[in-house]
Amino acid sequence: MDGDGTALGKPPTRAPGILYGLGLGGFVDGIVLHQVLQWHHMVSHVDDHPTTTVAGLEANTVADGFFHLATWVLVLAASVLTLKAWRAGRVAPSWSFHFGLVLAGWGVFNLVEGLVDHQLLGVHHVRDDLGAPLSWDLGFLAFGAVLVLGGWLLHRSGVCREPDRA
Repeated sequence: MDGDGTALGKPPTRAPGILYGLGLGGFVDGIVLHQVLQWHHMVSHVDDHPTTTVAGLEANTVADGFFHLATWVLVLAASVLTLKAWRAGRVAPSWSFHFGLVLAGWGVFNLVEGLVDHQLLGVHHVRDDLGAPLSWDLGFLAFGAVLVLGGWLLHRSGVCREPDRA
């Protein structure tokens, strides 16, 4: 191993950072938007589960729980991969290398969730109680794109500082 904790000749792994970003991005969405602000729930736009009834709220709470379980599995997988990378001497060589990937992963979460759940499936929108749900959805997608771009640029700055490996 060299001074930065990575094995000579082996590139640092990127998967843990991306998975942390996907999982933590899901946690931010689920905790902040679903629970704290209560702007929407996982299936709040499915006809059988309106949030205006107790049965609908119960169904949405269960769906939100499964969503949180999935994001927890992503964070757990990222933790396992981080430990494996550390044991193999393939940890991120710098803070910016790793944190940039976390931000990019969060952005990928927003883009996929925003396109699939908000636009394609229509199971919920970011917010529609104020009208114009498309504008909130587009803002969510734009924020995701900024996270991907900013995260990738931050990651690349960490790659540039990475020592050459022969």
